[in-house]
Amino acid sequence: MKASDLLVRCLENEGVEYIWGIPGEETLDFMDSLSRSTQITFVPTRHEQGAAFIGDVLGRLTGRAGVCLATLGPGATNALTGVADAYLDHSPLVVLTGQVPTPELHKESHQNIDIVQMFSPVTKWNTRLNRPDVLPEVIRKAFRVAQMEKPGATHVELPDNIIQMETDALPMPITSSGYSVPNPVSVQRAIEILKNAKRPMILAGNGVIRRRASPHLRQLAEKLDIPVTNTFMGKGNVDYNDELAMSTVGLTSRDLRLSGLDRADVVLCVGYDLVEYAPVDWNPDRKKCVLHVDTLPAEVDSHYNPEVEIVSDIGPSLDALAGAADFTIEYEGRTKLRDTVQHEMSRHADDTSFPLKPQKVLADLRSVLDPEDILVSDTGAHKLWIARMFPAYNPNTVIISNGLATMGIAVPGAIAAKTVYPDRNVVAVSGDGGFMMNSQELETAKRLGTAFVTVLWVDGQYGSIDYKQRNKFGHAFGTGFTNPDFVKYAESFGLPAWRVTEASELQPTLRKALSANLPSVVEVPVDYRENLTLSAKLGESAAIG
Repeated sequence: MKASDLLVRCLENEGVEYIWGIPGEETLDFMDSLSRSTQITFVPTRHEQGAAFIGDVLGRLTGRAGVCLATLGPGATNALTGVADAYLDHSPLVVLTGQVPTPELHKESHQNIDIVQMFSPVTKWNTRLNRPDVLPEVIRKAFRVAQMEKPGATHVELPDNIIQMETDALPMPITSSGYSVPNPVSVQRAIEILKNAKRPMILAGNGVIRRRASPHLRQLAEKLDIPVTNTFMGKGNVDYNDELAMSTVGLTSRDLRLSGLDRADVVLCVGYDLVEYAPVDWNPDRKKCVLHVDTLPAEVDSHYNPEVEIVSDIGPSLDALAGAADFTIEYEGRTKLRDTVQHEMSRHADDTSFPLKPQKVLADLRSVLDPEDILVSDTGAHKLWIARMFPAYNPNTVIISNGLATMGIAVPGAIAAKTVYPDRNVVAVSGDGGFMMNSQELETAKRLGTAFVTVLWVDGQYGSIDYKQRNKFGHAFGTGFTNPDFVKYAESFGLPAWRVTEASELQPTLRKALSANLPSVVEVPVDYRENLTLSAKLGESAAIG
């Protein structure tokens, strides 16, 4: 069969249901073969970055690799940011790109750049297909590596002449490998350290959610009566209403003191990715005893040198710790961070000022969404508020890009979330800066019928940078811009849109938007002067992104 037909069969063999992307000349044969697939739906997006972001978030939500397609040259360069986001956020993603015929690779030729070399720093593995008969091995490896812990992006380049060749190869069988059982010696050592600790805490990261281990974490925390704090991407690991939930860290310099992490003598790090919250920020003097529970050994870091490492699947490791524990831990109840955050949310819920305070926007958003509904956050000043203030009750219900911290991910991410969970409400929260970076994907969303709501925080500037400049220098420079009429902009796509003109309109407008059967936009003027107020209460920003 033709190699392009085999490629489609290999992708079907991997269980692929969607491919997101933009076709090109060098992918013509692949697209022709794909047109005959009854299992895979190809979705044309409006930009390759949007395609990569959709695959990125889809992989994060499902644990199965999302797939995106780009042609050579500018198609590949456009996809690069989304690929890098998947790489640093540990989302499984397989990227396919076209390329000129192999006889042209050694010389200057139209649109020819070294895509494999370009993608090398932001992929776990990437390669150029050099013979059609190895295609089954290449595709199997691309998916296996992308989905193995820690997940990330992989890339396969498809030269035009290779994909047209004939081959007798067939797709490879899908096999999986398990994890070794938790080492009983390591488990017992960790238990003894926790038993003798004076102020232990759990720091829960994105790995807990990736491995679907949040129920195991909750059981361990309840049995030991040990407080839990989480990273941005670990929101929802413990129910926000749980007395043991100490809220999110990684935002401000005072997180340590307010969460109680500064007083912790032992920190049980579970599924913790250093890319989210550098150990030097929470273990500056290297005096904390660190216990490491993850699927892989600890990353080498002078501020993260674990006393004990339990390397296995996270759920069984937490179960082993719970099974070996015969004690509970005394601690001082809820900390100031949790109380401060809850107070900020509640005291502004009925605020009538305009433009709206961020606390008011988040309070109304939380009131109209169910615990299983999904909020996808773009990156910007609003991300500070969402990560700090927005309550999460379940894992994978607040999606934040925090490894690469990428602007423009919210609208594509919401398409992915609604594709995976069509029966849940999905909200994309963007600033006016990030929204305009991938707002063209609203057309993709309308075409697909993925009915989510984009809540657009409008202030006419790159708010997080303006905020940091004012904190550091007392003034801002180069952060302002003008906006289109966002209501008319959305309507030009044939989508409903509303502009909130007073605080009392927000909640009913959100309910109206959520009941629509189309993607929609709600424009909300926001008073970001509250950023400075929040700083006074919670400390200077350390990682707004």
